[in-house]
Amino acid sequence: MRADTAKATRSHLGGNGNGKPMTRILLILVANLMVTSCVTTPPTPIKDDGPVTVTMLLDHNPMVSGKQVPDLSGVDPLAMTPEMIEFVDQYVNRSHGHTARLRRLLYAIMGEGTFDLVYDDTTRTAIETFEEQRGNCLSFTNMFVAMARNVGLDARFQEVLIPPDWSIEGQSFIFSQHINVHVDLGSGYLGGDQIIDFNMYDFRDTYDREIISDNRARAHYFNNIGVEKMLAGDTVLAFANFRQSIREDDTFTPAWANLGILNRREGYEKLAEFAYLKALDIDPVNLVAMSNLASLYEQQGKVELAEQYRSRVRSHRMHNPYFRYLQARTLFEEGDYDGSIKHLEYAIRKKNDDDQFYSLMSLNYLMKGNREEAQNWMKQAEKIAEKESDKQRYHNKFEMMVRDGANPD
Repeated sequence: MRADTAKATRSHLGGNGNGKPMTRILLILVANLMVTSCVTTPPTPIKDDGPVTVTMLLDHNPMVSGKQVPDLSGVDPLAMTPEMIEFVDQYVNRSHGHTARLRRLLYAIMGEGTFDLVYDDTTRTAIETFEEQRGNCLSFTNMFVAMARNVGLDARFQEVLIPPDWSIEGQSFIFSQHINVHVDLGSGYLGGDQIIDFNMYDFRDTYDREIISDNRARAHYFNNIGVEKMLAGDTVLAFANFRQSIREDDTFTPAWANLGILNRREGYEKLAEFAYLKALDIDPVNLVAMSNLASLYEQQGKVELAEQYRSRVRSHRMHNPYFRYLQARTLFEEGDYDGSIKHLEYAIRKKNDDDQFYSLMSLNYLMKGNREEAQNWMKQAEKIAEKESDKQRYHNKFEMMVRDGANPD
């Protein structure tokens, strides 16, 4: 994903008001344990005399046959109540300039003793977040976008592609996307693009990001709810939310992949396969769909087909700079500095603007006894780092190397 936002002045404003980081939102689940859950009731047979279709999967799915599936099209994650508008009016003067309105709104939500946000793992609408004063990052983002637009700010959702997490065994992973807010304050002395991020502690300016439509943001919302309902064992509501996510944006692959997981959990392997393949049709390098397909085919005894998908997963994973960085970090901890350096060289060729790659490279050379090369890499890490705290940290490490070669840790 390419970052299409303008290279203007940006500020990263976030946190939860209590100094605690907001954890990122899980938008795609890879659940090797989840998909092997026992089926408590025999599944309704699917006729093999014809192919599975999108209509069958979404509108005539035997998994929810005979059950009342709610229509979620009327749910508005950005709706506001009179109480919310009254709250905003207490802090924001709508006649002031864009920058002043943004600052006052941030103070209203995040200032000490004002709103007192509390983080939890539940996805909520703007109204629910305001009334309960709690939620996850997407919940707070929903509320902020709704309030910002109410005071006349050009606030839009923005996807941030966070590096995947791989398990220790390297067999499964969680692929995450984070949502924050892009505010266009226009041109002028205090204008420009502003990023409001309720997960400031994990946010890096080097992460790829893209402004998205409200429909895409709604797809994120319903998909998140679907995951929460699936984890709670509520098949009907999980299905309803995944279906609504797809109806909001039928190119949103997380919902297709999760719908595949849900169908497989309930014993509908043919429908699960169709959902995974649909995700791959939209995104041919979707590692989540590949991984789950490989697991499905392996269970079905289709060994060669399973290995084809596992091979594709391994190949694409090795081309991911963040996976190579994780490999490099593991080798560094094991004392294989040359092996670590090789992974980092690849990672930097693929993505040359992430300071943590350069920092680890510096530490490898330091441990190899090449202090001059270590200093060069740490200088580059300092130069690339966005946050002043990171710049200072790298500078301090550099100074330590120059002064006496002390262990930077």
